[in-house]
Amino acid sequence: MSVVLHGYHLSVYLRIARLALAEKGVACERVEVNPFAPDLPAAYLELHPFGRVPVLVHDGFALYETAAITRYVDRAFPGLPPLQPSQPKALARMDQVIGVVDAYAYWPLVRQVFAHRVIRPRLGQPADEAEIAKGIGSAPKVLGALEKLASGDAFLTGSALSLADLHLGAMIAYFVQAPEGAALLPDFPRLAAWWSSIATRSSFAATDPAPRP
Repeated sequence: MSVVLHGYHLSVYLRIARLALAEKGVACERVEVNPFAPDLPAAYLELHPFGRVPVLVHDGFALYETAAITRYVDRAFPGLPPLQPSQPKALARMDQVIGVVDAYAYWPLVRQVFAHRVIRPRLGQPADEAEIAKGIGSAPKVLGALEKLASGDAFLTGSALSLADLHLGAMIAYFVQAPEGAALLPDFPRLAAWWSSIATRSSFAATDPAPRP
């Protein structure tokens, strides 16, 4: 069996895919692809015509779009634990949380707060304080919405881990690396308790991207 995951080491969406594979106990080969490079290889554009990341290639079957990848991983590798609820309402809530995270959380939490407060200084680039302020200004609305959607149980959709936990977890892991994010999350006690628990999972330790220059 060949499982190859193409992606950029700092990409939150690469980490989501890695989390799904780790939770299913599936080993994979990693291929580093920088989607910000001006000259992406033609071979990669054959896999992903839009030049984004990640791409999963399983025994020659190539798949892009993170939501498709994680659902495929859950179906193609049926070992425990399942990563999608079996009950329609819980499954719908999982899909809803993922949709909210992609549409409303990614930009302020990751692209504005994390990228400017953490990544740009790490790369020797100046942080844009105005962008950070915009992200922190937008974050309470989306965190408040997710606080209401969270089940109040151990995981976002109930008593079992789901893809929603991995999707949001990868973004919160970045958000709280910024002091502003770490200070804001406790204002949402249900999410804060959930994060304190899920952050200790071995999959999160295994997929933590190592700092690179």
